Amino acid sequence: MEWPRPPYLVSDDPARLQLDVVHAALGRSYWAAGIPRELVARSLAHSLCLGLYREPGAHQVGFARAISDRATFAYVSDVFVLEAERGQGHGRFLVECLQAHPELQGLRRWMLVTRDAQGLYERLGWRVVARPEEVMERVREDPYRPPAPPAR
Repeated sequence: MEWPRPPYLVSDDPARLQLDVVHAALGRSYWAAGIPRELVARSLAHSLCLGLYREPGAHQVGFARAISDRATFAYVSDVFVLEAERGQGHGRFLVECLQAHPELQGLRRWMLVTRDAQGLYERLGWRVVARPEEVMERVREDPYRPPAPPAR
């Protein structure tokens, strides 16, 4: 699928993704700082990913992905627009394209975690969890460091 917005284009073609661009941006983000390149590559291979490209030259300037079974649930993750391209509505456009993707229609639930973009998502129909007492999580505070061996 492609969504044109000249001189930009959003595409779900995995062959167009520029791993070095995605890895560099995620490695500088607050949510994935220090993430190894091979982990980024594996996450892309197992997700529905959208790239935002600026023509001419098709330079990747943004990214979003959905971790989904493509039937009932999607978790939106790793949405970014490179700093030089921000403030033009590209993040919103990426999320709109993700929400409109044919493989993600009719899902029962979408979720995401964000520390600083609630306003963006609220404008797209997202809300704070209605019943937080029903939502649980298990978080590794330092996920890119090897786990400690089990105690004996």
